[in-house]
Amino acid sequence: MATGLAESASLSGAEADAALVRAVAAGDARASRRLLEHHLDRVVGLSYRLLGERAAAEDVAQDTFLRLWSRADRWRPEARLDTWLYTVARNLCLDRLRKSGRQSDAPPPDVADPAPSAERQLSEAQTARRVAREIAALPERQKSAIALVHEEGLSNIEAAEILGVSVDALESLLARARRRLRERLTETGEFSRGGNAAAGGAA
Repeated sequence: MATGLAESASLSGAEADAALVRAVAAGDARASRRLLEHHLDRVVGLSYRLLGERAAAEDVAQDTFLRLWSRADRWRPEARLDTWLYTVARNLCLDRLRKSGRQSDAPPPDVADPAPSAERQLSEAQTARRVAREIAALPERQKSAIALVHEEGLSNIEAAEILGVSVDALESLLARARRRLRERLTETGEFSRGGNAAAGGAA
């Protein structure tokens, strides 16, 4: 069982992940922990941005990795493992949203309260909350595109693969999302209070 971990140590990225999955299939619990260390936080993060609920996001992440464990012995690394994990997690999130009847209006994640005496921190926190609300209000595919590209740092090619669309379609989703955010934040005056930078970072 140590062979899989040793193999992964000499590799990087997708090859290392594939080696760890092979080790999981051989019953190596340490390989399972290593994969969780590498990917769990980002899967939870994506799920949280789509669902807006921490407990639900953690449930989705758990289900995602359970699916990986159950098929580890049949794993074929045609795609990157992180791409597969994001795809499964997103589909599980969509199932939850459909069942709850809130396909595109999940509440935004909470933003920590700033120090009450710091006026600038208060303004920035208010802007961040507003940006989060507007992102949460985007149609699901636009919200997913923003989360994958601007929050998770995936390339347009990787994000397009997860969403099951062409790169051109992905770029169109991003453009529409950015335009919608600009319009909404301009209407509410966030740009004039420094919201431009916040929106640019989010979109």
